[in-house]
Amino acid sequence: MKRIGYLFFRGFTLFISIIPFRILYWSSDFYSIIMQYVVRYRLKTITDNLKNSFPEKDDLEIKRIIHRYYRNLCDISLETIKGYSLSTKKILFRYQCLNPEITHRYYRENKDIIIAMSHYANWEWGTQVASKFFLHRPVTFYKPLSNEYFDNYLRQRRMKQSMELCSIYKPKLLQRLNDEPPKAYFLVSDQSPSPGKEKKAYWIKFLNQDTACLHGIESYAKLFDLPVFYADIQRIKRGHYTIALEEICMYPENTRRGEITAKYMKKLEDIILKKPDDWLWSHKRWKLKKPDEMLTDTFPWKLD
Repeated sequence: MKRIGYLFFRGFTLFISIIPFRILYWSSDFYSIIMQYVVRYRLKTITDNLKNSFPEKDDLEIKRIIHRYYRNLCDISLETIKGYSLSTKKILFRYQCLNPEITHRYYRENKDIIIAMSHYANWEWGTQVASKFFLHRPVTFYKPLSNEYFDNYLRQRRMKQSMELCSIYKPKLLQRLNDEPPKAYFLVSDQSPSPGKEKKAYWIKFLNQDTACLHGIESYAKLFDLPVFYADIQRIKRGHYTIALEEICMYPENTRRGEITAKYMKKLEDIILKKPDDWLWSHKRWKLKKPDEMLTDTFPWKLD
């Protein structure tokens, strides 16, 4: 069954690879209607997330965001598949980094860095062409799939542009050997922690809700003294994106507990508030509830 599912998937990827972008987005419009009105893919989760995040918005505006969100979801899904067959030149035409030079200093100092990302707009193309933007050797983490056919295919496609892949179960790979070139670690950290880890999570007020936050970025930054940049990905028009890098923390050892995580979440919140439909609202982001015994404010200090 695994092989049959994989063969169907490969047939679909072949179809996506040969159609022009104009037809790709016609297909995306059609799929978005099916996803929203027929399949109703996680519609309740999306609606609840939006209503809780934007209590000031009326039902009509929430419905408008939901409609735009499904189109965004289908766009990035098809763009990701399309990207596996595109040349580097074609992706770079549609995907540009505005200021990669702010990381060059750390490469010259032989220092690794962290590029903090989120499930916002098209984050997948960025990992495919990162080696063309940065002097650092790009590294990203992934969760191995149970279907070995899918897993092998996706790993090969993601590695074709010199992206090094590391399993999330082997974080010790962050310990770079002396003879290796400096690396840029791409980490996506806006997911919810696993159930049962409520007390270990950092709890931050995010989009009007108590939110359990992963602290992988902060933990790695402090443990290995790695500067942290946020990658703000914005859709300029359909199928065209820019990345703007912003410094989050250059001296992790001088930060307070939770400060890097709070800065990351604050930056993401500011981006979402400006254009909410490009974030991944179908994630069950708030499935964890804050334990009653925890303080109202996990971090009593305020960001500057």
